[in-house]
Amino acid sequence: MTLLIFGLVIFLGVHSTRVFAEGWRTRFIAERGANAWKGLYALLSVVGFALLVWGYGQARQQPVVLWASPTWTRHLAALLTIPAFVLLAAAYVPGNGIKARLRHPMVLGVKLWALSHLLANNTLADVLLFGGFLVWAVLSFRAARGRDRAAGTVYPPGRPVMTVLAVVAGLAAWAGFAMWAHGAWIGVRPFG
Repeated sequence: MTLLIFGLVIFLGVHSTRVFAEGWRTRFIAERGANAWKGLYALLSVVGFALLVWGYGQARQQPVVLWASPTWTRHLAALLTIPAFVLLAAAYVPGNGIKARLRHPMVLGVKLWALSHLLANNTLADVLLFGGFLVWAVLSFRAARGRDRAAGTVYPPGRPVMTVLAVVAGLAAWAGFAMWAHGAWIGVRPFG
């Protein structure tokens, strides 16, 4: 469990600098340059991610079960991850209406992904992992919307064809992950 906690602290910590340490981040970039920041950010992200994956894998070997999860929660999680994947895709497809309307679809997708997994899973490691990501996503979304308001950021309207492309890309990614990658990479098959 220790590796999982360290991984979460490092990974979510570096991803929270715009939430809790915007001034420090700005000074770091001003003093050392954007490339130094990107390098440090990438290095800490990879280290944190590797630790949390390793730690979560170890914690799953000796799970501390906190409650009984009804079967229907797994079905609900599978259903909720569909819009989570669409939101994730919308963050990367330029000029789509989802991003124009929601502004930060990736963070909203992480929020939905984490919530769905909290509903379906029942161990201490699950609460730490998915609960940590859910708290981060809530705080990150709030901070991002605050930065947008302060800067007067206006998002261009989306084009319907790009919105459809974002939805199709999200659905395709969800199908590939749900039907194959989740089982192959994580060892849990959502549908069987």
